Amino acid sequence: MFGAGLLISLLPLVILLSAFASQRINDDISRRLGLDPQAAGIMNHLFTAAPATLNTATATSLVFLVAGMLAVAGSLQQIYEKVFGQDHHGGWRDLWRLLAWIVVLVGAVVAESLAERPVSAVPGGGWLAPLVTVGITTPFFWWTMHFLLAGRVSWRTLLPSAIVTGVLRAGLGVFSRFYFSGIISDSKTYGMIGAILGIMTWFIAIGAVFILGAVAGAVWADRTNRQVPGTRTRP
Repeated sequence: MFGAGLLISLLPLVILLSAFASQRINDDISRRLGLDPQAAGIMNHLFTAAPATLNTATATSLVFLVAGMLAVAGSLQQIYEKVFGQDHHGGWRDLWRLLAWIVVLVGAVVAESLAERPVSAVPGGGWLAPLVTVGITTPFFWWTMHFLLAGRVSWRTLLPSAIVTGVLRAGLGVFSRFYFSGIISDSKTYGMIGAILGIMTWFIAIGAVFILGAVAGAVWADRTNRQVPGTRTRP
């Protein structure tokens, strides 16, 4: 369900951004999915659109997209609260926190894209990209969990979850190189629905990375604390 929420909220945002930024957004999508040149060409064709202009319809779309992103941020907050055994407060006092997280998320995505471009451009650099992903994703999710949980869980307790999430995110990037190009290329047989199914699968996989990273890290931290005499796991 969380992956579906990511798909519904982020994919329209990607489409809108591709209309404004054109080729650069398409290249970022292809790079994140690990597509080969043939599949990347199909993806570029899928997102080809006339240049967007800022008008009432575009502004309305942006409002709905922000609302969708708030829903995703709220869902992620509740997931972390369940994983680390925290009560959910909700209400308007959390709204600013969710909005701030969205802004930082956009910044992290941009930073990762800018860092991966020069790395991917060098021979064999595509296999160095996972190291860049771990280097950016791990501190971002470490901060994300602490921030969305309003500091109720210590940084030390959250570190294993951040590390596992970063490693899983990098692992998904490696897996994508072998898997998603085939799905996108199937558009020759199934039409553009093949490319759309590939994107849907990737968003669901990203949702799984968020959840499994938090859960696996929490179990890791719990078992580590149990092995230390006199140490109790924080609620």
